[in-house]
Amino acid sequence: MSKVETWEFGAVLAMASSREAFAGKILEMAGKNEDIFFIDVDGAPVGSVQDEFRKAYPDRFIEVGIAEPNAVGIASGLGLSGKIPFVCAFGPFLSIRTTDQIFLDIAYNDVPARLVGTHSGLTSGGGPTHCAIIDIAVLRAMPNMTVVAPTDARQLELLLEKSIKYPGPMFIRVARGEEPLVYTNQDYDYEIGKSILTKDGTDVTAIGCGIGVFMCLQAAQILEKEGVSVRVIDMHTIKPLDIEAVLKAAAETRAIVTVEDHNVIGGLGSAVAEVLADNACGIPLKRLGLTDEFAVLGDPEDLYKHYGYDSDGIISAIKKLIR
Repeated sequence: MSKVETWEFGAVLAMASSREAFAGKILEMAGKNEDIFFIDVDGAPVGSVQDEFRKAYPDRFIEVGIAEPNAVGIASGLGLSGKIPFVCAFGPFLSIRTTDQIFLDIAYNDVPARLVGTHSGLTSGGGPTHCAIIDIAVLRAMPNMTVVAPTDARQLELLLEKSIKYPGPMFIRVARGEEPLVYTNQDYDYEIGKSILTKDGTDVTAIGCGIGVFMCLQAAQILEKEGVSVRVIDMHTIKPLDIEAVLKAAAETRAIVTVEDHNVIGGLGSAVAEVLADNACGIPLKRLGLTDEFAVLGDPEDLYKHYGYDSDGIISAIKKLIR
C-alpha cells in the first residue's frame, strides 16, 4: 500500500457521487458473488444502474416501492438464510421509519445485512422532513450494529468490498449528490473500525466523518499557512469507534474539534466525548454539526456555513480553542 494521498488546497477538486458509486460497485460485486441481493426502495428508474442490476440478476433484485419496513424485513430473512442483502433507501426514512424492524429483525438477530441510507445529513436539500440528522445517534445505540460514514465515493467502494466478510449488521451513510474526492487514489490501508490519519499535526486535532473530513482538511491546510498545525483524522467508522486514535490525539495535541453533518447530540462528537470522559482526558472539545434543531431549507453548502461547520466555521472554532 502507498501512503495516504489527499487533495491539496488550490488543486483542482474532483467530485463524485457515492450514491452512484454504490449502485455500480454492487453490480460489479454481484457478478462475483451469487449471495449478494439488492433490495431497493423506490429508486430504480429505467436506464439507471439499479435497472441494470435488475436486468442482469432478476432473481436477486427486489423492489419494494415506498415501503422501507418491508425492505428491512426481507433483508432480515435473506440474511438469516445465508445471503448478503444490501438495502438502499433514503436515509431519513430508513433510519427512523424502520427503527422497530432494524432493532428487532436485524440488530437483535445479529443479521449481516447492509443498510445503505442515502441523502444523509443535510444533503437532500428537502428541508426538515427529508434531512437525516439523527440516524447516527439512533443506529449506533443499537447493540451489534456497525455504523460507517465513508469520506468519499472511492472510500465507499473499499468499504463495500470489506463489508462482505465483516460480521453482523451495518449501517452505511452516503450523501445524495456529488461530493469532493478527498483521497486521490484507493491504494491505502482501509479497515472498518480503524481511523485514517489524513493529515498529521501537533496543535489541534480535527476529527470528521463523511463530508466533515473534507472540510477539516480544507481548514487545516488554510490554518497551516498561519502557523497552526492541525491533525486531521478520518473517523469513517463511528461504531466501533477508533478509541486508540482519540486517546492519542488527546495526549499529543491541545484540543479536539469534531465535525459531522448530523445533530451534535448522539453522533460522532458525542462518541468522541464519551471516550474522553471515560478516560478522564482533560482536553477541550468542540462539537460542530447541526445545533439540535430541524434544518432550514437550503443547499447543503449554504447550510454547512449557516450552522457553522464549513471550513470557515472549523477555523473559527479552532482559533477560539487554542486562544
